[in-house]
Amino acid sequence: QVQLVESGGGLVQSGGSLRLSCAASGISFSRYDVAWHRQAPGNQRELVATITSGGATSYANSVKGRFTISRANVKRTVYLQMNDLKSEDTAVYYCNIVGYNYWGQGTQVTVSS
Repeated sequence: QVQLVESGGGLVQSGGSLRLSCAASGISFSRYDVAWHRQAPGNQRELVATITSGGATSYANSVKGRFTISRANVKRTVYLQMNDLKSEDTAVYYCNIVGYNYWGQGTQVTVSS
C-alpha cells in the first residue's frame, strides 16, 4: 500500500534552517509529482512547494527564495530545505502525491522568536 513518512521537523530559532524528508513506498515514485503542504492550528492547509516528475519546481510566495524542494528518486524521497525560518512558518508539514489523496502523518516545525 502507498505510504508516505515525513521526518526532519523540530524546534529551531528564527533565521535557522531545517531539512524535511518525505519517504515514499508502494508507488512508482519517479512517475509522480509531489507536493509539500503545511497546516497551523486554526488555519487551513496551504500548499508550500511542488516538484514534478521531471524536476520542475514551484513555490508559494510566502516561502519563495527561502525554501527549496528536491527529489532523490532512487531513494524514493522528496526533501524540503527550509532556510531563514520565521515564526509564521510554524506548522505541521505534510507531503502528498499530487492528484491522489495520499498523505503522510506530518512532521511538526516550530520556529521560536
